[in-house]
Formats: sequence, C-alpha cells, structure tokens
Amino acid sequence: MSFLTFLYPSFLFLLLLVPLIYLLYRDHIKKKKIASLKFSSLGLIKKAQENKTFSIRRHLNFIFLILAILCIIIGFSDPHIPLKQTKEGVNVVLALDVSGSMRATDYQPSRIEAAKNSAVTLIESLAENDGIGVVKFANGATTVSYLTPFKDRAIQKVNAIPMTGCDGTAIGDGLASAIDMASSIPNKKKLVIFLSDGEQTAGSFSPEEAVNFAKENKIQVYTIGMGSNQPVYFTCTDGWGFPMQGQANLKENVLQMIAKETGGQYFKSVDKNTLDEIYKTISKDIKREKEPTSIKMWFFGLALLLLLADLYMRYGKFKIITCD
Repeated sequence: MSFLTFLYPSFLFLLLLVPLIYLLYRDHIKKKKIASLKFSSLGLIKKAQENKTFSIRRHLNFIFLILAILCIIIGFSDPHIPLKQTKEGVNVVLALDVSGSMRATDYQPSRIEAAKNSAVTLIESLAENDGIGVVKFANGATTVSYLTPFKDRAIQKVNAIPMTGCDGTAIGDGLASAIDMASSIPNKKKLVIFLSDGEQTAGSFSPEEAVNFAKENKIQVYTIGMGSNQPVYFTCTDGWGFPMQGQANLKENVLQMIAKETGGQYFKSVDKNTLDEIYKTISKDIKREKEPTSIKMWFFGLALLLLLADLYMRYGKFKIITCD
C-alpha cells in the first residue's frame, strides 16, 4: 500500500492554477513598481521601506493565500494515509455450542457455564471501538446478540443463555450464521471465534459449506475445541421428559480444518483455566491492520489557519504596510 493515496485525484489538476495565480501576482507587483517610480517621492519612500523590511515579509499575505489554496485543493482530493483504524475497530463474532453435551460437568459448574464465563473474559478484553456479536448453536443456530460496540449488553445476553435439552450439534449452521453476522457490516476487519465440544450431528449446512462461505467473505475463524483428555458422559432430558445419558466426543479434526482453511488458528481447551487463557490470547492477537484513513480535514484546518493569518497580517495589530 502506498503511503499517500487520493480518493479524488482529479482535483489535483486544479494545482495548475497555482503557477497562473503567481504569474498574475508578479505582473501586478511589476506594474505597481513602475507606477510608483514615476513619482520620486514615492520612489524614496519605497526604498526606505525595503531597507526596513525583509522582501519576503512584504509578500506574506500572498504566501498565506497561495498556501491556503493549495491546502483546499489537496483537501478536496481527499488524501489517505495508512493508519490503525482505532475509530473503526474490529468486528468479532463469537459462536457458542449449546448442545446437550455442554451439560457435562468436567468443567465446573458445567461446560456451558464455563464457556459463558470465559466468553465474558473475551468481551471485556476487546478494545472500546470493537464490535461484538454472539451466536449460539445446537440443532440449529440463533442470534444471541447482534453486532454492537456496547459490551455490557452483549455480556448480559451471554449470561442469559439457558441450558438446553438433548439437542445435537449443528457445526455448519453455527459457523454459517456467525459468518453472516460478521459480514453484515462492510469495510471493517472481522473475525469469528468458534467454540464447540462435539461433532456434526445436526443442521442444514456441512462444515465444508460453511468454510467456503467464510473464504468467500475473507473471514478468519479461530476455533476452540472444548473437551477433556478422558471420556466424558452427560445426562440430559429428552422432549418427553425422560433422562438420557450421552458421551461428549470432541472431533478436533473438523475444528482444525475450519481454522486452517480460513487462515485462523485452532486451540484445545482441557479445563476452564486454559479456556480463559485461550480467550485472552486471541484478544491480544487480534491484528488491527493499518488501513487508508482520510486526512482531508487536516488540510482544511490548515487552510483555515492560513486564511486567519492572512486576515491578521492585513488588519491586525502588526499589519504589513507596503508602498509598492
């Protein structure tokens, strides 16, 4: 990326007016000199003035005016330089697995509560102007919190996520919904953090289809596999109210594939402490890339200062009096 670019470079052709204005000014000064030399008394006054005042000071009004015109023309061309877009921030979408296996208690008090608490850690560590959105998925995917810069609202929504029944795990649907939300605001850097403890057992989209969707939208996905090193069983209640027991099987290869194909990174969480550390690491690793940022207001502001200086030199306490 070039250091300086212009959104409307055609305005720069107006810079050709500057030498024309200078020639007109020089011609004007020359005619005034000729006129003043016709009268000896005025010629003597002029000579005395030149001895007291530097020649460049006699032209400060014109210099201020020409510099102001230059700044205005450059401002209209809308110059951009690469700066970190702290004003824009980064959009982060968090996708949380809330399937039946998240009832497992190898994380205290349960996987889902540990995941929610760690999600709050992530949200609190984001920069002020970052946006956060949250999606939950089980048999399908639903929105918990739309993208917002108001972190407190998102935290309230995350804390209110309820425990589910014996629902399956729709990894493809959850990822596709997160990608769709991240893409809803254009021209901003965006990424998805995807947490799951299971394998694809439900949903309309396959993980591969969701990955293609992420690649089309150029969105990185950081995946977190939530699971212990030993087999874990959980108890849930089916739709008829009968208790059921299941085994939580973490399929790391799917989550690794998602991260690799989208340019993200995969993390393995084995307990709540490592889950917290993972979220902190991800927050620190969010790259706030330099993007073209308009600086036209700098030039308009400088032009205003130059015009004010010109007025002061003309009518202020130390105004310049010339006898050309």
